[in-house]
Amino acid sequence: MFSIGDKVAHPMHGAGIIEDIVEQKMGGVKRDYYLLKLSTNSMQVMVPTSSSVEIGLRPVVDAQVAAEVLDAFHDLAIDPDENWNRRYRENMLHLKSGDLMQVAQVVKSLMLREREKGLSTGERKMLCSAKQILISEIVLAQKTSYEVIEKMIAEAF
Repeated sequence: MFSIGDKVAHPMHGAGIIEDIVEQKMGGVKRDYYLLKLSTNSMQVMVPTSSSVEIGLRPVVDAQVAAEVLDAFHDLAIDPDENWNRRYRENMLHLKSGDLMQVAQVVKSLMLREREKGLSTGERKMLCSAKQILISEIVLAQKTSYEVIEKMIAEAF
């Protein structure tokens, strides 16, 4: 169970801080929810406390792990699949895993594909989302700005 003020990562929305734990009635059922304020924008996400583990909510990685992900970004192995549907499904599985290194692989893979062949609208949206997920967690872990981390990723690419 998390507490107010904890830094957490949501696999599909990125990292943020738990601002509150509220009780809400949705669908006729009262439940407790974590009110998560995302670090990269003013969006708030409500996550049921009872299913937060199944959803993939977890503590933000520490600064050392974040640094390791940034250091490894340049050398990440990418296996470019030419089949759009299979590539999209695999990338989505990597994102849903919540593993920061797998998210970094998606970002690098899509950045490479964008540079070489261009991206479809769906993959462009996925790249934007994956970057936000990756950068938001590193920002919280290393206590730095979004712009600094975005620049580091671009340089490592």
